[in-house]
Order: sequence, then structure tokens, then C-alpha cells
Amino acid sequence: MYAIVEIAGQQFKVAKDQKVFVNRLSTEEGKKVDFDNVLLIGDGSNVTLGAPAIDGAQVSAKVLKHLKGDKVIVFKKKRRKGYRVKNGHRQALTEIVIESIVASGAKKATKVENEGAKPAKKAEKAAPKKAEPKAAAKTEATKAAPKAKPAAKKATGKADDLKKIEGVGPKAAEAFVNAGLDTFAKIAETKPEKLSEILSEASSRLAHLVTDTWPKQAKLAADGKWDELKELQDRLDGGIEK
Repeated sequence: MYAIVEIAGQQFKVAKDQKVFVNRLSTEEGKKVDFDNVLLIGDGSNVTLGAPAIDGAQVSAKVLKHLKGDKVIVFKKKRRKGYRVKNGHRQALTEIVIESIVASGAKKATKVENEGAKPAKKAEKAAPKKAEPKAAAKTEATKAAPKAKPAAKKATGKADDLKKIEGVGPKAAEAFVNAGLDTFAKIAETKPEKLSEILSEASSRLAHLVTDTWPKQAKLAADGKWDELKELQDRLDGGIEK
């Protein structure tokens, strides 16, 4: 029995007891982790395809260790311009072993709950329609309502530049702002596991980011300790403190 599953933004064909190297996960070594985005399951001649994922399917694995991949040299040169740039990179990886592949699970129960909530949404939409035909006096009151919009714009201006945290790019910062974490103080109070969860839900391309030191960096930024923040960032290697 084998499965094709998406892990940290990449697709892998896995089987039980197989060891796989994936982009760095936030799970600690020795702990178990489950992956729900299963695209295909094959069992002999029976093949089940998802649309795009299979409902109820799950791949369970155990984190063996965190490590770094081989160094990759990136060399850029422009002819007759005297331009040469050489950089090295080692990808942060996690070695996992596949423990089980399950073709069905308990996800259907959550879907029933969501389906039961749909009629309530329809009822909420129906209420404003009944309130539309009202007297002209109420329409005058609604004209005065847009005056309160500038206050909302002032509130958005208080957001911090989260990109000052090493490893946080524009897409990651946008994901945190959409989740309500728009200041250094809020990031500092959030656990790394929760930050990784927010990034994974926002985009599978952000799931490989290492968030272990982000709350610590955000705490220094919130307190205005920029020199200490720079010293910490100089010690970081792939998002991990040396």
C-alpha cells in the first residue's frame, strides 16, 4: 500500500516504514505528526484518487531528526560587467519515517457540523433583505455612518513591520496580519507551533519556514532592543539559533 501526500509544500510517494527527507517541520524530534492532504492511495490494483484530496485519508509519521542538506553554490556573473556574486545555501530538512497510511478517518463528522451551520448563514442573509424597505429618516442616518471609516484606517496604521523578523517575508507577514497578528507584541505572545499552523493554512509554500525564534525576535523588537535583536539574528543559521 502506498500514498501520494503533500508534506510542507512538496508531494511524496510514500509507503509504510519508508524514511523521507522533507522541508523542516516545527514538530520536535521523537514526536508523531499527521498529514491530511493525501492526493492518491494505491492498494494493489485498487487506486483511489482525491479531488484534490481524499476525504478521511491520513498519513502518520514520526520525526526522527532535524538536519541540513548538502551545500548548494549559487554563482551569478554578468559578462564584461565585472559582476560576480557567490552564495551558499543549505536547506533545513527533517527526516521522518512513515508509520501508517489510513484510507478513511473521522473527518466526515466535521463536515456534518459545517453543513448544519449553512442554514443559519442563509437566515442571517435573509434578515437584512427584510429590513431594506424603511422610512426615509433611517436612510439619512445611514448617510452619516461612512464618517466613522477614517477611524478604521488609523487603526491599520499601527501595524508593525513584521518583515524585520528574520525569516518573515511579505507573504508570511500578510498571513499574520490576516490572522490578527499585526504587531511585534502579538507575535511575541504566540507559540512557534501556532505561527507554523497559520503559515501552513495560508499557503503550502510557507509551511517549511522555521518559526522557533520568531517570538523571541518579536519580543526584542517590541521592547525596542534593536541592538540585541541584530546580535540574535547574526547568530541565526537557517532560522535556528547557534
